[in-house]
Amino acid sequence: MTMPLPTPLLRNNPDAYKNTFGHVLILAGSRRLLGASALAGLAAMRCGAGLTTLGVPRSLNGVLQKKISPVLMTWPLPETPQQTFSSRAWNTIKPDITQYQVIAVGPGLSRQTGTQRFVHKVIAQSPIPLVIDADALYALSDHLHLLTKTQTPKILTPHPGEFSRLSGLSKKSLTTMTPAQLKQTAGQWARDHHCTLILKGPRTLVCSSDGKIYRNTTGNAGMATAGSGDVLTGMLAALLAQGIDPFEAARCAVYIHGKAGDLAVKKTGKASLIATDIIETIPTALKRKP
Repeated sequence: MTMPLPTPLLRNNPDAYKNTFGHVLILAGSRRLLGASALAGLAAMRCGAGLTTLGVPRSLNGVLQKKISPVLMTWPLPETPQQTFSSRAWNTIKPDITQYQVIAVGPGLSRQTGTQRFVHKVIAQSPIPLVIDADALYALSDHLHLLTKTQTPKILTPHPGEFSRLSGLSKKSLTTMTPAQLKQTAGQWARDHHCTLILKGPRTLVCSSDGKIYRNTTGNAGMATAGSGDVLTGMLAALLAQGIDPFEAARCAVYIHGKAGDLAVKKTGKASLIATDIIETIPTALKRKP
């Protein structure tokens, strides 16, 4: 199976400039997990975002700048004593939120209490689309009512363990479902919570809030490696920032992410594949003719 690229990724408009393709804000990272922020940011740029800013706990900004590509911008934000996002960070972000087209929140955040309160504020109040991943899913799991506080599009990206916590179903029950049962369960959850759900796995499912379901066909076991999900988060944010419909953005990002992994594994083998290999092959995956 192949998938045509969305129009913005074709870059056929000769009058386009960087703002045409959106500004992504990624809220990610903590003292031990800054790599998650760097991976998501570079993946967003490789997937066509015009600009990407990484929001980071203030004292970690200098360290992050040494880790990242010069094409990325950073934004030092209020932090807790543990060098994680403080709940006050949202008050800093909110006045400038309209300069961004999407927020991605979650990779490497930590589960510190003040940081979870920050996540709750982002989800409950953001006027722009959200990609919710990793530790942000943990913070959300006991506050699912926040998903309907606003009408802004939201894409959630749980693996089975995270979806178990969100849904209240045991991980064993999820992993023993037939493909049809899993599609029914995931699809109903997305409809009930008015979001786009990406249930990651060997054949990732993408479920829309209005009943559409896509089962991905790309990807391989080598992609079960640290940072692979952070890369997908950045790619999703980039496609949303370019004005692509949430379900189509999710479907396309999952497909390209898996395709990049399939191209990368030919060079590295499955055991040696790492997240940066996936980012490096995104350009080739995008150049492939449908």
